[in-house]
Amino acid sequence: QVQLVESGGGLVQAGGSLRLSCAASGRTSSSYAMGWFRQTPGKERQFVAAINWSGGSTAYADSVKGRFTISRDNAKNTVYLQMNSLKPEDTAVYYCAADALRPYLPSDSPNMYDYWGQGTQVTVSS
Repeated sequence: QVQLVESGGGLVQAGGSLRLSCAASGRTSSSYAMGWFRQTPGKERQFVAAINWSGGSTAYADSVKGRFTISRDNAKNTVYLQMNSLKPEDTAVYYCAADALRPYLPSDSPNMYDYWGQGTQVTVSS
């Protein structure tokens, strides 16, 4: 089992920055591919960014390319999402997820992920 705990969400003005963290615990969590997704009420969970087990391969949604950066520190079992130039449309609950079966490939599909955190709210005011 892997437990994921997100932190770092909050309220920020448009144009501002936030850094989300996802602390993982459990067996071999540092060998999993990890992803960030977001969700707003009434909508499906949306892919944001993903990273493979080593950090050597990343993927981003078109809507966040150039503004968000995903990274990981396997020594700390933590994945980060640095969010810059935030927009009101980035407002959502952000979730991190772990893919236990495909460590080399950062997937953009929520169906590929086996473990999920509880989410952290990000609100961007205009």
